Amino acid sequence: MWKVLKFLKEHLVYTIPVFMVLGFVAGLLFDVTFLKSTILFLTFLMVYPMMVNLQVKKLFVRGDNKPVVAAQLINFIFIPLVSFGLGKIFFAEEPMMIMGMLLIGLIPTSGMTISWTGFAKGNLNGAIKIQTSGMILGAILAPLYIQFLLGAKVEVPMMSMFIQIFSIVILPLVLGVFTRFLIVKKVGEEKYNRKIKMKFPLISTLGLFLMIFAAMALRAKAIYNNPQILLHVIVPIVLFYIINFLFSIFVGKSLFDFKNQSPVIFGTAIRNLSIALAIAMNVFGKNGADMALLISVAYIVQVEFAALYVKKVAAPAAARFEIVKVPG
Repeated sequence: MWKVLKFLKEHLVYTIPVFMVLGFVAGLLFDVTFLKSTILFLTFLMVYPMMVNLQVKKLFVRGDNKPVVAAQLINFIFIPLVSFGLGKIFFAEEPMMIMGMLLIGLIPTSGMTISWTGFAKGNLNGAIKIQTSGMILGAILAPLYIQFLLGAKVEVPMMSMFIQIFSIVILPLVLGVFTRFLIVKKVGEEKYNRKIKMKFPLISTLGLFLMIFAAMALRAKAIYNNPQILLHVIVPIVLFYIINFLFSIFVGKSLFDFKNQSPVIFGTAIRNLSIALAIAMNVFGKNGADMALLISVAYIVQVEFAALYVKKVAAPAAARFEIVKVPG
């Protein structure tokens, strides 16, 4: 099972479309309304394992202040404005799709931030701090940004959103830290890192696939009746990543040495799409399925852009030290 999940995780650019298609077909052929009742469980399956390996204690280790501050300024000023602006341009009459774009822009970094920084031979401690602080700040600021930018057009259930974000982000974070503490206490840090640590992202990946399957199944008939919606969402997503990667690369190269460029770039251009998907599906009900399509497409584009950066930019820059291994 672990080998299968590892293979699926290493080939997200192919496996995500497969689960999208499977969900689409299932939604056309069967009554899938029961899947609505699985969303909360799938959210937990997707988010909780992700939190177990989150190294919160690294936040309190001195150093890396400049890249962390720079990354969070990009994450919570530049990128939300880009996502909101693109949403307004491409989905002017579809406020829930604007909401989807905004969610993508508001929740920064994921475990892939650390992975891609490692592939690029960057500063891993900086990446860990950017990921952890970004996730916590995103959970606090996302409802406020949404209310400020979209409150006039969409009825934003603020209390419900805070409760859901607490359930989706803060509670799994606390449980994840506690789980890691108990496991390390029982088996030791060395055995945890060698045999257990890598399994949690794989469980999270399984939750991601099942969530994408459910979201596509629930939206299948609407997509079948309006297939051009797929083309409608691809263009703004591609533009979003082009703008963000170019800006992050510019800031990284202008302000930081090689080691600190990668955590800044991957800590900003890479978004936490799993949490964005979880918020969309849990807070916004049936409207969340529309956002889920947008976020699912973003997964595919994000992996492609990250791999392209490592192969074309980071690998040549690191070649004088050692050959960079690029996945996939």
